[in-house]
Amino acid sequence: MSASDLPIETERLILRHFEKSDLDSIMAYHLLPEVQRYLDRKARDKTECKAALDGMCAQRRLHRPGDTLTLAVARKSDELLIGQASLRWTDATAGQAEVRFVFNPTFCRQGYATEAVRAAFDLGFDHFGFHRIFARCGAKNHASARLMKGLGMRLEAHYREHALFQGEWDEELHFAILDREWRRGTKVKEIPTHLVA
Repeated sequence: MSASDLPIETERLILRHFEKSDLDSIMAYHLLPEVQRYLDRKARDKTECKAALDGMCAQRRLHRPGDTLTLAVARKSDELLIGQASLRWTDATAGQAEVRFVFNPTFCRQGYATEAVRAAFDLGFDHFGFHRIFARCGAKNHASARLMKGLGMRLEAHYREHALFQGEWDEELHFAILDREWRRGTKVKEIPTHLVA
């Protein structure tokens, strides 16, 4: 995928590369305690947010396993950055990728995350030709679990007490969907209100 292939537009969103000017927007959610535990990079202050943004700005292509493409998710109506979605290529032989997403809680339950992740699946399956895309979330992250189930992903594993996080046992859910499942209509056109993240 080259820069000319972006941005990706959905009904209400624009998925584009991150820019240095996005710092204030990502700080609006990266600094929130309820978001920090799910981030790849620590973001406890402006310096750490800037380092995270620098990393995301560099994640612009998928050339080989281990690469990550991270996209800023902005609303079309006002171009406000409300979150991020990424694809990480995990295995070339088996055609595997992981989808990750983080959204500003202010914009939850409006269907934006579902719309962005749907676009990430289309990108992964239709453009990059992945065979299987998986996602992980904390067992207590009910909104993310609902989103993944609503998009047709199946729960493949529930890791109980697999790690310690801030002195408490953490549990993790693993979801996945295959390319043929996505293409044959597992895509959900209308997400019921109770499944909207």
